[in-house]
Amino acid sequence: MLDTPKIASISDTWSGQESLSHLYYTSKEVYDVDINMITDSQWLLAGHISQIPKRGDFFLFEVGIENIIVTRESPERIRAFYNVCRHRGSRICTKPAGSVRTLTCPYHSWSWNLDGTMRGAPQMPAEFRKELYNLHEVHVGVFEGIIFLNFSASEPPSFEEFVCRFRDMVQPHQLAKTKIAYRKSYPTTANWKLVAENFQECYHCGPSHPTYCSVHSKVKLLGFIGGRSVGTTEAVAAFEPLMVNWEEKASAMGHYTGRFTDDCDSPHMQQGVRTPYLTDAETETRDGKLVAPFLGSYTQSDGASSYAVFCPLNTALINADYAVLISFIPRGVNSTDVECIWLVHEDAVEGKDYDVARLIDVWDTTLTEDKKIVEDNQLGVNSSVYKPGPHSYMEAGATSVVGWYLKQYGRYMGSGRT
Repeated sequence: MLDTPKIASISDTWSGQESLSHLYYTSKEVYDVDINMITDSQWLLAGHISQIPKRGDFFLFEVGIENIIVTRESPERIRAFYNVCRHRGSRICTKPAGSVRTLTCPYHSWSWNLDGTMRGAPQMPAEFRKELYNLHEVHVGVFEGIIFLNFSASEPPSFEEFVCRFRDMVQPHQLAKTKIAYRKSYPTTANWKLVAENFQECYHCGPSHPTYCSVHSKVKLLGFIGGRSVGTTEAVAAFEPLMVNWEEKASAMGHYTGRFTDDCDSPHMQQGVRTPYLTDAETETRDGKLVAPFLGSYTQSDGASSYAVFCPLNTALINADYAVLISFIPRGVNSTDVECIWLVHEDAVEGKDYDVARLIDVWDTTLTEDKKIVEDNQLGVNSSVYKPGPHSYMEAGATSVVGWYLKQYGRYMGSGRT
């Protein structure tokens, strides 16, 4: 078994311009630290409020080995609890979603109220104290209808600080007034870091994503992606006038045009930016034409999408007519669930106002392609001869993910919480 001091010292060999060494993507000991670090320090995207519209509605969320009940206690309050009976540890909810009046374990009928307080335990002795056996709770934050969870056993990171910079960009889309049109999981046989690195760079987009590239201008993909200037000086200079022209157009419509990108020293490495598609495109579809009713306060498209990276594991991509929530959920050292949710206006009617096939086309195609290339990446990384080569300037996002991860890893290892 690899000891903790040795793990902590591995980052000393990182050049700052490449991916990580073999161990970081294959070691069970490293992964065990990763999962504790992630759940303790980050707010993870778990779902959307439209999944639990009524009191007692619930869905299950899994990360690592943990299974969480996310339920609506009241119109104003969403709660989350470990799906673990306080009696002998059985799962309490065994279906992925449903609606209940109380949370009742099917094993011996111990039960809890929707606020997690114990309701009853049949045939227990008179001295049994119910208040000692409330459910173990998980921290919940809700931003514009998106549900986030944090698993810290003590005070979680500030949720307000986590979401505040996205407010001006996201609020006009009114995601709390949307519903899930479609959702899909892409189980990926790869370490979560390879998945996250891949998503934050577009060096691979040309060879791997013809559909995505047909929707976005080549000059953008070469010079500016994910909120970063990533290309040569010439490529960045070529894109900047297009960005300036779009910003003038969007500002005249009253739309948000700000942008920010954190460096790898930040706790969440967030990015917020709006960037244009092809010249005449209104949304992120193959033909550039709208596929659903406008979201929120939008009455016309400005030809751009909003790109909100809450942390390297959670991203919201928001168009004028639909939004996509993408989350990377570690399930094992070489297992990551890529979860995707497509949102449309809450009043939109399938088959009348939107067509699911057109709605999901670009991102379903792209994520399916990503699954294949990342799994192939993992197979190569597993080899005894793998050694990381230098990153291209177009992989600045991947470099930042690696740097952020090593900073977080070092802080967590030094915190004494491992």
